[in-house]
Amino acid sequence: MTSATRQPDTPSAAHPPRLIATDLDGTLLRDDGKVSPRTIAALAAAEAAGIEVFFVTGRPARWMDAVSDHVHGHGLAICGNGAAVVDLHGGPGAHRFVKVRELARQNALDAVLLLREAAPGTVYAVEQTYGFHQEPDYPKMHMEIPDSLAPAEALLAPDGPGAQEPVLKILAFHPTLDPDEFLTLARDAIGDRASVTRSSPSALLEIAGPGISKASTLALCCAERGITPEEVVAFGDMPNDVEMLTWAGRSYAMGNAHPDVLAAASGRTVANNEDGVAVVIEKLVAERA
Repeated sequence: MTSATRQPDTPSAAHPPRLIATDLDGTLLRDDGKVSPRTIAALAAAEAAGIEVFFVTGRPARWMDAVSDHVHGHGLAICGNGAAVVDLHGGPGAHRFVKVRELARQNALDAVLLLREAAPGTVYAVEQTYGFHQEPDYPKMHMEIPDSLAPAEALLAPDGPGAQEPVLKILAFHPTLDPDEFLTLARDAIGDRASVTRSSPSALLEIAGPGISKASTLALCCAERGITPEEVVAFGDMPNDVEMLTWAGRSYAMGNAHPDVLAAASGRTVANNEDGVAVVIEKLVAERA
């Protein structure tokens, strides 16, 4: 990991950036969950310079209040690790889903059963566009009150709670396994039935539909705008950012990043608590001046 005083590496850019894609937790946000004044100013400067900013996060839409006041222009964010594109213009509690890439219930159920067998003791929660359901033993990590409590098999049944609402992802938690070992085990067990990643320091996995990732949904949004990967600058800190960082023409691992992220990114910046994203954006804007 980079030191607290290290300045960001800036790979030479053959293509001027047209879009910045940034993760939130551990990246754009400080550890207190807030956006610093310096970062707020940098985001505004990027948009003023004609560089679109996309927030690309594992968070569900209902947790986007931290950045809803800082969107400019298009107002779009990619949530749920690529499972949804959300328009944040409505403000807290009024987010509009623009694109939904759901996890088929049968795929979700297959993933649950395969991982139960491979890692006994795993407990689950089900994330939908608006609803959140969990098993009774799933930990209250964010003090969120679930819409219902039941075994995952019942939650995913055709007549289960929220049956008419798309499933965005499954959350799988194990109380004792090492997080990286749990991720490897789950990917091996589930195979191509779903995409498995993680963004938490605990053994908490995020399971979405096959081929769904931050990178694949970002690629769709960029294609709609005629933006190439070479014109994208991406920031991240955890394994769920790896595909996005390798897809983008330029990418930055935070100073606090997971080793896999440090290996995947083309550049590095300082830690989230030191405004590492803002440091790079300021340089990018200055290059365009």
